[in-house]
This record gives sequence, structure tokens and C-alpha cells, in this order.
Amino acid sequence: MRRAVALSALTCALALTAAAPTTAPAARAAHPDRPASTAHPAPASASLLDTIPRRGVLRVCTTGDYRPFTHRDPASGAYRGVDVSMARDLARSLDAKPKYVPTTWAKLIDDLAAGRCDIAMGGVSITLPRARKAAFSEPVRTDGKTPIVRCADQGKYRTLDEIDRPGVTVIVNPGGTNEQFARSVIKRATIKPHPDNTTIFDEIIAGRADVMMTDASETRYQSTIHPELCAVHPDRPFTFSEKAYAVPRADFPFKAYVDQWVHLAKHDGTYKKYEDAWMAK
Repeated sequence: MRRAVALSALTCALALTAAAPTTAPAARAAHPDRPASTAHPAPASASLLDTIPRRGVLRVCTTGDYRPFTHRDPASGAYRGVDVSMARDLARSLDAKPKYVPTTWAKLIDDLAAGRCDIAMGGVSITLPRARKAAFSEPVRTDGKTPIVRCADQGKYRTLDEIDRPGVTVIVNPGGTNEQFARSVIKRATIKPHPDNTTIFDEIIAGRADVMMTDASETRYQSTIHPELCAVHPDRPFTFSEKAYAVPRADFPFKAYVDQWVHLAKHDGTYKKYEDAWMAK
């Protein structure tokens, strides 16, 4: 009798063991939040390379205050510039339309990192602090800080020693690399912040400031539209920098795509065509 009971118990145990593999998936289906050693890992976040075409919109962070790269018309709200044209082309290549997201130089990279836009464009210089928060595409051009002054004074402000003197007013737009550079080298001259980068050059023309040190590309452009102003040795700037487009730091497929797109635009004449059109103004 005891042998019969033991055999019966063993038979039941074997039956339960054999049934376990078929009941475990059902249990996981009923409780999907329970971890399971055989479950597949969650898929990685979708790349913007896939998201943008589905959305049909490329969100572009841009300041709108830095000609020839980005300029927002205060009357119409429309954006124009070298990098605005490039943004339009990038969007088209992704079967999308550009949507320009207003920002400032102080908030540009933080807005990108927070996901308020997909890419930051508009004369953005590569810096190490920015590279800690965002990735940069292949550079579109090299640049560097150089002075722009009233043409009557272009012989007075050729070196940093000539600029950094008591009685000289150096004007800066706050929050960007121009202010950072000026504050790193100016110790005796007066630094005057001016919040509106679209009118900052009028301050020099009016005599309320003497010098602005900005990217050589901007000094060349501003001297074409303001005959009172002259770029000082723009071919020999004080610093070296590169301009590029900032993208989310961890989105490697999107960065690779933007890199390839920039590479082609630089070598097929597209970027040069847009830049030449603005520099000829």
C-alpha cells in the first residue's frame, strides 16, 4: 500500500515538472511586469534617422541673430541664412520639412540636450564644454576670433595688446564664444555686453563701442553690409575654431547620417554656393 502511494506521488511530481515550461509563458503573459530570465531586452530608443521621416518635421534650434548663418526677420518671422538653407536641404533629404525652434546662445546646447530640437544649426562653433553635452557633425568650415572696428580705427586695434588698454570698449554678445573669448583675454579694457546681436554692430558705428571680436566669417560679412566697419586681419584670426552642426550625443545613426550629408554638401559645392551668395551681399 505504501509503495502504491509513493509511486502515485512520484507520477504527480513528474507530471507537474513536464507541464511547467508550457505554463510559465502564460504566467508571464498574465504578469508582464515580472522579470524573466528568458525575456528579450527592451529595444533601444529609435534614432532620429527613423523618427524624423515618420514625423515629417526636422526641428532645428537656431538663434536667428548671426548673419550670414542664421537670421530671423523681425517683421515676418522668416529665417534666412547659410545654415537655414542647409537645414532646408537636410530636412528634404529626410522627407521632412524644417521647423525652426528659437533659442539663445546661452541655451542652445541645453535646448538640444533636453530634446526640444533634433539639431542645432546657425554658425555653431565646436567647443569642449559643448561637446560634453552634444555631438558635432563633420565641420563645415574653419574660423577664428578677429576684430571688427570702425574703418578709421583699423590700424589701432591689430593686436590683443592694442585692444586691451584702458579707455577701449570691447562689446560682446552675451552667452556665446565671443563673450568667453573676450573675458579670457581682456583685463584692462572695458567689456560691454549688448543683448541684441542684430544691432551690436550699430554700437561700434555710433561710437558707443570700439571693438568687437567675433568670428572672421562674421566680420567679413558685416563689413560688406556696413561700409563704415572693417574686418581686421580676418585671414589671420587670434584663435582657431571650427563650425559644425550639433546633434544629440548618443544618437549614433543620426550623427553618421548628418556627417555623410555634410561631407557631400562640402564636396559637391552646395555649402560654398550658399556661403558665396551671402558674402556677395
